[in-house]
Amino acid sequence: MASEVTRFGVDVGGTFTDIVALSPQGDVTVDKVRSTPGAVGADVWNALQRLRRGESAAEALIHGTTVATNALLERSGGRVVLAATAGFEDLLWLRRQDRSHLYDLSRDHPPPLTAHDDVVGVDERVGAEGVVRELGDAEVERVVAEVKRRRPDAVAVALLFSFRDPTHERRLAAALRRALPDTPVAASCEVLPVFREYERTSTTTVEAYLRPKVSGYVARMGADAAERGLGELRIMASNGGTLSVVQAGERAAALALSGPAGGVEGARLVGAQLGMLDLLTLDMGGTSADASIVLAGQPMVQAAGAVGGVPLALPHVLIETVGAGGGSVAWVDEGGALRVGPRSAGAVPGPACYGTGGTEATVTDAAAVLGWLDAAHPLAGGLRLDVGRATAAVGRVAEAAGLSLERCADGIIEVANAAMVRALRRVSVERGVDPRAMTLVAFGGAGPMFACRMAESLGMERALVPPHAGVLSALGLASAPDKLEFATSLHALAHELDAQRTREAFGDLETQARDALTGAALQRLADCRYPGQGYELTVAVGDSGDATAAAFHEAHRERFGHADRERPVELVNVRVVASRRGADVRLAERAGAAEARRADGRAALEELGPGTVVDGPYMLDVIDCTIRIEPGWRGAVHATGAVILERT
Repeated sequence: MASEVTRFGVDVGGTFTDIVALSPQGDVTVDKVRSTPGAVGADVWNALQRLRRGESAAEALIHGTTVATNALLERSGGRVVLAATAGFEDLLWLRRQDRSHLYDLSRDHPPPLTAHDDVVGVDERVGAEGVVRELGDAEVERVVAEVKRRRPDAVAVALLFSFRDPTHERRLAAALRRALPDTPVAASCEVLPVFREYERTSTTTVEAYLRPKVSGYVARMGADAAERGLGELRIMASNGGTLSVVQAGERAAALALSGPAGGVEGARLVGAQLGMLDLLTLDMGGTSADASIVLAGQPMVQAAGAVGGVPLALPHVLIETVGAGGGSVAWVDEGGALRVGPRSAGAVPGPACYGTGGTEATVTDAAAVLGWLDAAHPLAGGLRLDVGRATAAVGRVAEAAGLSLERCADGIIEVANAAMVRALRRVSVERGVDPRAMTLVAFGGAGPMFACRMAESLGMERALVPPHAGVLSALGLASAPDKLEFATSLHALAHELDAQRTREAFGDLETQARDALTGAALQRLADCRYPGQGYELTVAVGDSGDATAAAFHEAHRERFGHADRERPVELVNVRVVASRRGADVRLAERAGAAEARRADGRAALEELGPGTVVDGPYMLDVIDCTIRIEPGWRGAVHATGAVILERT
């Protein structure tokens, strides 16, 4: 009997784990279970087996994991020994000699992921024009002995100018792998063969730091999935594409934003099916909220960023995360101001209203006090809310803040809303994008309660709560494409690139891409700048150098508000993105006639037929979330089950 499920998407959050199953025809089935801290628990595996409904193995299980993110935030990765060119052992501490916060002299950058004593200087030197000082056999033996003596969990090798000539670095990495066969060795010429030695060294160190934990995690989960007939395990990468278990183990740093990327892909997919291509997205879960942006139907991807204050120069979907989830704890600071987060009650002990041991007031408790959440409407796993416990918890915060119960609950909501709006501004306004003509897509278990408030704060006229909003990240995972990216440095002026030189520049990268991902479509990209600039914009490479330059001018104008079309354009890096299309998704068309608004201010969304229009204030209960329609807003039920919110 053939399996009725083709692909699974599994998004493990801090409070709940979301699961989506796709049939071969693209039909969607969802489930939601409580998360097990630090692991994929038995409840998740049991739910996957229930959804499989067949004896044959599924095609794939796509997983969005926070194991890399948490390892960076919690500093729980492996002990790394760094081999660096002699004289440059302090590179990770010198950084770029910028301040952590420009106007706060008391704030420092987070320390590097390796200790001073775990940096081994290598007596060699490669310059921009080639080898300056040879790496001798005796020096290789000495460095290997020094590294072995420190008994590392992983080794990072980052030598000067290895992006131009990787001979020394490859030789040293090969010797280390022979001497330490059970220890991961990350070489910068393999991880990030591009210029800027600090970012290249930092990223390579991150890769080494994460590999022991990530490779073990994905290998164990891959074996468990195969044993249960759940298909090949694939892991969502930060760039919005999926990797095999082997690729994920070798590209651990590429998983730093694995979890949130699935939500952006889900929002893009739903927006495209509803004809909405310019989106701001907000995924509000139990622990945090993630803001992102989709322009012309494509998520915005940036070539570099930081996680936990650690620079990471790998492509990733633009995401701003704030500690404003449903489980974020409300508290009063020393000045008497009401604060929310970043600490979260998580899955254990959870918000007070869950009745699972939590006693501190959270955003979810505030929503329960205000009547936004229906105590008779169970959450995942049959969990029912205890409004009495929520009232007691919020009451304690209200007393400390000198507020009434209702005013305190509303204040908690407003503080959380303000934090999410700031994140949305950072991904839009601060990048030269006007949000007012866009659509806000609010999802996650808690996001739809805030959709109207966030949109109004940004001057937006329309918001969208997608179908399956509470599990949209898992839907994005289940349908995500396979994707790999390869890059190298190339310093050249755009007008000097003729067809022959373009083929030479991209030839090796395209060969690597075809070998790594068979049957993939290839896209050529370039990091470009005006000569003298210290930053770049990534644009698609055109049929000619002039076409590439024109694309850069336009991208510069959109991002910064101006462009100088008389100036030459310089390429500094070239990239090849290999991608294979993901699964199709069919959003079910709902039957039924439009219904009039009920007088009690609350209804279950499944009871309302397509075309139903509801004016706020009103609450719509959905199986995986709750939608609040604010006064001055109107919600229209779409045939797919989406709710389109517009200001009246």
